[in-house]
Amino acid sequence: MSTVQQPDPRDRPARLAVGVVGAGRVGPALAASLQLAGHRPVAVSGVSDASRRRAALLLPDVPLVRPAEVLERSDLVLLTVPDDVLPGLVEGLAETGAVRPGQLLVHTSGRYGTRVLDPALRAGALPLALHPAMTFTGTPVDVQRLAGCSFGVTAPEELRLAAEALVIEMGGEPEWIAEESRPLYHAALALGANHLVTLVAQSMELLRAAGVEAPDRMLGPLLGAALDNALRSGDAALTGPVARGDAGTVAAHVSELRRHAPQAVDGYLAMARATADRALAHGLLKPELAEDLLGVLAGETPGTPGTPGTHGTEGDAG
Repeated sequence: MSTVQQPDPRDRPARLAVGVVGAGRVGPALAASLQLAGHRPVAVSGVSDASRRRAALLLPDVPLVRPAEVLERSDLVLLTVPDDVLPGLVEGLAETGAVRPGQLLVHTSGRYGTRVLDPALRAGALPLALHPAMTFTGTPVDVQRLAGCSFGVTAPEELRLAAEALVIEMGGEPEWIAEESRPLYHAALALGANHLVTLVAQSMELLRAAGVEAPDRMLGPLLGAALDNALRSGDAALTGPVARGDAGTVAAHVSELRRHAPQAVDGYLAMARATADRALAHGLLKPELAEDLLGVLAGETPGTPGTPGTHGTEGDAG
């Protein structure tokens, strides 16, 4: 059963003509989800062949037009362009008179709140920042994934109900983010999601190099369990040689990576240092074992068993 609370009908926005400026992976999916809620996509702009294909797939029969014409036809405009493009786009639309008073102008950037829409606000637009905390593929599966997806929402007080209703109509759950907290909020999501893709891709490459025929099948259960444990228990879920203080094992890892995948060494060392710091802070890594481990991560050669500075440890393998 869905846990998404449906808004009071009195708080639901009227059925709106929806336009999309920027037919990347996000905009067409959001417009398609709004269409399922009864709104009416009327126009979309896109330049590349990939954008046009996405629009045709997710918003069939919706005309492709110039951005100014999207605004002309729409009550609600989704500005789904890259973060660095957004400020200039908003300024340009406002300067050319494309923005209408009373028009809902929604951007989906995680970095920005509503302040980036100030030029349009001065032209009479109603500004909303609705950022879906989801990775998008540009295919119909994205619409399904919006069910239960959190949205980072920033809006003026008088538009909070409208913002909340739009998010819920798309199947999402609103999470209110203060204007000044948007960059930190976005950095947190990028750290968790974007870097995860890089780590998983590197791990699969290394497993292939080690002779594993189906690295995805090997990693799937392991990574699924690790993610579930981390979400449930945070740092208490840390396992592995760094958290145990197995300096010799970590040194062997670094040596092998230098031989077979030197491009992965810096990332391994950076993540191992961060893991060691967190394991120490939470009492998982014993201080007497940390010295050798941190030495390895700094490029030193660990001691051998039975020599001063080398400590035995008990714990799980892995």
